[in-house]
Amino acid sequence: MTLSVGCLPAAYSQKAINPIIHADVPDLSMIRVGDTYYMSSTTMYMNPGVPIMKSKDLVNWKLVSYAYDILDGTDALNLDNGKNAYGGGSWASSLRYHKGTWYVSTFTGTTGKTYIYTTKDIEKGPWKKISFKPMMHDHSLYFDEDGKIYMLYGGGKIMIAELADDLSGIKPGTTPKVLIENASAPAGNNIGLAAEGSQLFKVNGKFYLFNITWPRGGMRTVNIHRADKITGPYEGRLAFQDKGVAQGGLISTPKGDWYAYLFRDFGSVGRIPYWVPVKWVDGWPILGIDGKVPDTLNLPANRSLIPGIVTSDEFSRKKKDAPLPLPWQWNHNPDNAHWSVTAHPGFLRITTGRVDSSVLAARNTLTQRTFGPTSAAATAIDVSNMKDGDCAGLILLQKKFGWVGVKMEGGNKYLVMVNGEKAAPEEKQRMALTGNKVYVKAEGDFRNRTDKGYFYYSTDNKTWTKIGNTLQMEYTLPHFIGYRFGLFNWASATAGGSVDFDWYRISDQISIY
Repeated sequence: MTLSVGCLPAAYSQKAINPIIHADVPDLSMIRVGDTYYMSSTTMYMNPGVPIMKSKDLVNWKLVSYAYDILDGTDALNLDNGKNAYGGGSWASSLRYHKGTWYVSTFTGTTGKTYIYTTKDIEKGPWKKISFKPMMHDHSLYFDEDGKIYMLYGGGKIMIAELADDLSGIKPGTTPKVLIENASAPAGNNIGLAAEGSQLFKVNGKFYLFNITWPRGGMRTVNIHRADKITGPYEGRLAFQDKGVAQGGLISTPKGDWYAYLFRDFGSVGRIPYWVPVKWVDGWPILGIDGKVPDTLNLPANRSLIPGIVTSDEFSRKKKDAPLPLPWQWNHNPDNAHWSVTAHPGFLRITTGRVDSSVLAARNTLTQRTFGPTSAAATAIDVSNMKDGDCAGLILLQKKFGWVGVKMEGGNKYLVMVNGEKAAPEEKQRMALTGNKVYVKAEGDFRNRTDKGYFYYSTDNKTWTKIGNTLQMEYTLPHFIGYRFGLFNWASATAGGSVDFDWYRISDQISIY
């Protein structure tokens, strides 16, 4: 199964194809240590957070770790007291390796802090957490050869701050300084999104600062500034403008080839990574082939995203297994007292711990990425222990969500499809459910930004019937994340009901072609 090939000619399958990962993996930060590449990304209010991915060929990636289990325990991050962190949580990270220690730094407007996580083993941990104020927006962590530690950060006006040796905050006795007054300038004067997404690199004795900016009426654009010293002065130029592929930085292969790793806003599936070749001319990195993103690259072919980035799960665990495979993330901080993979061996049990107003307010929704060009997820649910007012099932999760599953009302269970495109979610179809086990499926069509979601049910896991209507998916800034498949159970009347998910299975095939 080759998810990234899509409808391109078969001959292309011998080479890497853009997008490298057709799934929501934005705000990339990447390093190579020896012959191994590591990459961090943004998953915001999903937990565990700041995923770490590993690759040997720069194309095929596998999740190996997260920097944290939860970022902090605030009401917004916990979905408590009517608050949420949709659109918030941790944003762009910076990944570094220095003198035997791995560093992942990030920041969040949700708490107003900067966070730095350190470990001696990036794949196995454990991670040590440091946090401090102020929040340094879209920063780049840099260890200079003279022993000083810096963060470059900001939007439009790029700042530089020296950090304390123990990374506990800004170095006492120093104050942040303006590094570049207007980092957007190379892209012109009519700027909508001021330059941000700073990533700093040192190549052949010179410093290169990558930023993204967005001219009004134009597209996401890469600006690069160059200097002989980290403190400047910097000279800048517009470096790349094609398909809106922007924000990222530089990586080299062991053979000495160079690439820029960038990403593209691609509708409801999210922000998806592209690589572009880099050549060096007069001390500047020149991105792309004739200034364009190539469809193919002289790198090994893309293989399936399953099970490296997403995975099926039978919920069967051996003694030493982790409770959940790495591709799973909770929507906001989980309530660990109310889910289990051991209470009913071979099943994921989600028990309601409180009454909520909607599926978006409910804790313990367990998610994985959707992926393109097409993807499907199915699950089997035992609903015998639901309580009146409970809703459980499979969701395509974003602000404009849709779900298929079971509602219990007046002592009766109903199979329903709910469309959440409007402010008030609408139940589009219901039917009486006989028995306590049902199979449900959600499909996403992301081809050419079609962004359609379809929902199905089955009583025997063989014959599937469409239910409800088509969800018109939309990437919305209030949530600021690509659509997720999610398993949920929430109570609208009385806490304490539970459902058991027998398995979760994914595919890159959908019913509608």
